[in-house]
Amino acid sequence: MIQPLYPLMFKAILKEKIWGGERLVRDFGKEKGVSIGESWEISGVEGNVSVVVNGPLKGKTLNELIAEYQAEFLGLEVLKTYGDEFPLLFKFIDAREDLSVQLHPDNALAKKRHNSLGKTEMWYILDSEESSRLILGFSEPMNKDSYMNCMDHGAITQVLHEEVVTKGDAFFISPGTVHAIGRGIVLAEIQQTSDITYRIYDWDRPGLDGALRTLHTDLALEAINFKPENPKLQFEEAIDSSALICRSPYFETNILALTKSYTKNLNDIDSFIVYMCTEGAAVITALGISETIKKGDTLLLPACCQSLTITTEGVTLLEVYVPHTNIK
Repeated sequence: MIQPLYPLMFKAILKEKIWGGERLVRDFGKEKGVSIGESWEISGVEGNVSVVVNGPLKGKTLNELIAEYQAEFLGLEVLKTYGDEFPLLFKFIDAREDLSVQLHPDNALAKKRHNSLGKTEMWYILDSEESSRLILGFSEPMNKDSYMNCMDHGAITQVLHEEVVTKGDAFFISPGTVHAIGRGIVLAEIQQTSDITYRIYDWDRPGLDGALRTLHTDLALEAINFKPENPKLQFEEAIDSSALICRSPYFETNILALTKSYTKNLNDIDSFIVYMCTEGAAVITALGISETIKKGDTLLLPACCQSLTITTEGVTLLEVYVPHTNIK
């Protein structure tokens, strides 16, 4: 007999980074480590596939769940579009130091070069220092010739646009957008399932092995979007209801800032739903099972869930699912 599905939690996959810090351990309850830059909360990336840590399905991998439950787990439209590939990757990121300046390919280029999905992503700022900033695109008009001139003369940092951020800001990073997370920022990242990054500048610092990390100047040139749209997302948080932060072909993200219990009908969402807890705590009940979620936790509801109840006196959740209009 097949085990019925229920709200699922997965073991965090922690990534040591040259720029990582201690916040994910100290403030988000992750396992101890040195310079932990990323916590991959739910991942289907090859070699980094998430494993269930709660309930009767404990020990099952994400891929095993998809193979066994198909549309019941993913949603029918998600299954039709992505097959047995889990389409999204969820992370918490702690930047003690600046990340490299980088960009990601779109679907077509990633398929051609790497047989992979592209990388569209969004960030929700969980905390930042007073002077923390993101690098987002360029500060002046650029094209391939002017860009390569800056690269050849070591002047790329002089033409990067910087944007100061505060807690609660959100940004949509389309493929090809030159970007970097600045020091002092902790954020939640939602992205397509891809680990392809083209690094164009890394502050002339050595990696964990003591050597300078590889730059991808030639690969990046074909992928750069020199005129990206404004990445900052405009939204209004609503107390005790759902507020839309971001809608893209690949993921839709809402924020729930709750001070009391909340019930939602899920019949119109033909997708798994992921909740990332950014503040407070709650009990989420679905499919007859209750699971406690607190700051730093991530929970997945299978697509077969028809409704849920969130019991809380104070919690903030990011709610993410694949919209019906998704495009592979």
